Amino acid sequence: MPLTPILLPSTQPGRNSESQDSQDGNSQPSLFTRHLGNPILSRDRWPYAVNSVFNAGAVRLADGDTLLLCRVEDRRGLSHLTVARSANGVDEWRIDATPTFPAEPREYPEEIWGIEDPRITWVPELEQYAIAYTSFARGGPGVSLALTRDFRRFERIGVIMPPEDKDAALLPRKIGGYWALIHRPMTTLGAHMWISYSPDLRHWGRHKIMLEARRGGWWDANKIGLCSPPIETAKGWLTLYHGVRQTASGSIYRIGLALFDRENPEICLQRGDSWMFGPEAAYERGGDVKDVVFPCGQTIGADGDTIHLYYGAGDSCVALATGSVRELLLWLNVNSSPGDAAAS
Repeated sequence: MPLTPILLPSTQPGRNSESQDSQDGNSQPSLFTRHLGNPILSRDRWPYAVNSVFNAGAVRLADGDTLLLCRVEDRRGLSHLTVARSANGVDEWRIDATPTFPAEPREYPEEIWGIEDPRITWVPELEQYAIAYTSFARGGPGVSLALTRDFRRFERIGVIMPPEDKDAALLPRKIGGYWALIHRPMTTLGAHMWISYSPDLRHWGRHKIMLEARRGGWWDANKIGLCSPPIETAKGWLTLYHGVRQTASGSIYRIGLALFDRENPEICLQRGDSWMFGPEAAYERGGDVKDVVFPCGQTIGADGDTIHLYYGAGDSCVALATGSVRELLLWLNVNSSPGDAAAS
């Protein structure tokens, strides 16, 4: 696993020049290219009967395999997590025959209604993967944390952020001597992205808003949340987040981009003014929940630049899109407002 931030040479944009969203008539370049074989995972080829497969955490293992920890919703409507592995991260998936990480409501009552939306972080100091996931019970969704080395045996730490809270990921290294967690509590202040700190992964404090949902008619007004875990680059933490637009016919989940300071991630350096990836394909516009693209994980290619983004589409399947760290940073340079003015 990489232990250093991504360092990229300067270059010019232009790898992808097609329109991002022909429906809206946008002329901006497409920052992510959908895989032609999408969706890459769905219930149709799952080894046991389920309702849907979506919102997968992702990591590239030491042996080169891509591992997806998929949210799987059963026919009761409750979710668990199951591993799928692939040598190329695209096809020929080897899926565990039974749930890999099921809810354990007897020992962990916060999981009585299932577990959802994992984000995976490799933590070099611990030599383990940290999985932040949503545990769901009568009090609503909360943030739970588990550690694993092999995705066979898991150490549950339990609830670290009580309801109502979700959309969480651990940063891969300490900030100022403390572990840092990005998450999205629902408070009287609204649905914003927060960061919290811990000395031991169990006791959390110093809670602070790091990115506010905008107000008014913006694409990300009123409700935002983290997508996949932030990518550490030489310029800062490159972060994909989702914004929810409420319309007369329902919600639209789109993806935006922000950059946070490497040593003080409470500081937003840049925030994209517009969304840069939204539902267009039939498998994104339909499904159990229409008009949703929702990434929980990505891997970075051997070139240190190519992003393989794994996202839930329509709350029904897993899809893949590829992009470039370099081009995302270049796009932010010309499509962003200063971080401290981004919540207006």
